[in-house]
Amino acid sequence: MRGIVIGKFYPPHLGHNYLVDTALANSDEVDVLVVDNPAYTIPAEKRREWLQAHHPRAHVRIIEDIGKDDDSIAWAAHTMQFLGYKPDVVFSSEHYGEGWAHYMGAKNVTVDINRATIPISGTKVRQDFLKSWEYLSDETKNGLALRIVILGAESTGTTTLSRDLADKLRVPWAPEVGRYYTESILTTDKEWTDDDFYRIGRLQQAYEGEMAKRSDGVIICDTNAVATELWQRRYMGRTTAEMQRIAARDKADLYIITGDEIPFVQDGIRDGEHIRHRMHKWFITHIKKTGVPYLVVTGTPEERLAEAYAAAKRMIRAKRSLNNVANTTTFFT
Repeated sequence: MRGIVIGKFYPPHLGHNYLVDTALANSDEVDVLVVDNPAYTIPAEKRREWLQAHHPRAHVRIIEDIGKDDDSIAWAAHTMQFLGYKPDVVFSSEHYGEGWAHYMGAKNVTVDINRATIPISGTKVRQDFLKSWEYLSDETKNGLALRIVILGAESTGTTTLSRDLADKLRVPWAPEVGRYYTESILTTDKEWTDDDFYRIGRLQQAYEGEMAKRSDGVIICDTNAVATELWQRRYMGRTTAEMQRIAARDKADLYIITGDEIPFVQDGIRDGEHIRHRMHKWFITHIKKTGVPYLVVTGTPEERLAEAYAAAKRMIRAKRSLNNVANTTTFFT
């Protein structure tokens, strides 16, 4: 028996997971159709990816929105044309399910339509996903968690600021994986290779992902794979397409770049002050190109923390509603 589920999954939450799990438990095969609408602030591919990761047995696919929410006949025809077959059963948590199923000649199974089992809806999540955090799957949490990324050249106070900011906001801190990796390179007299930078970038992202799942929706990151891309350029003389692909998977909601005006401190593994100034300019130029909001902080540790904290709070207020995400590129100006 072939079952289908359709929805915006905007974003996927535990109610959606319950719906898909019910379909999987009562069908031989299940197609989950994610509606693609360019007006949604979370791309369909991301929503599909999060659902597929949570439901590996399902076939999660993207279907184009035809803009006729109340037209069951049109949606039935569109669905069967897309699938290339007539489904046996429809699983839905909305009132449209009965009519949609009828016009495809399928049985309709209604699942938790009154939200008695899982008291959440996509509308509530979009209004304030931080308030709805407990109703999100780990995959969605990783995808939505707000990331404040502290970047900077060597000996510019990134670790100090990132830890202090995490403490002040009372959120998890993701340390710089690359530092520990660098120390291991130096103790074995190995030469840097491109594969080293790929590993660092992937490890950093994996660590961030685990922190995001265990957070309440906000984490502080002491660097990310975008920075690793620049360090590859520094040590290898160029960046590779693979490193760029890894860095492109990063999620950042606010970059805070630490200024290079403070005294340089040599800790035994740093390059030197002449490299520091060049790298500082690289960071600013590169982060501008990402389109992610950023600021450069200078001054005493207390002044840096105060400025970073104010910007972080403004970002969190602006982006906790998914309905506002598309309009938050200038939230701290």
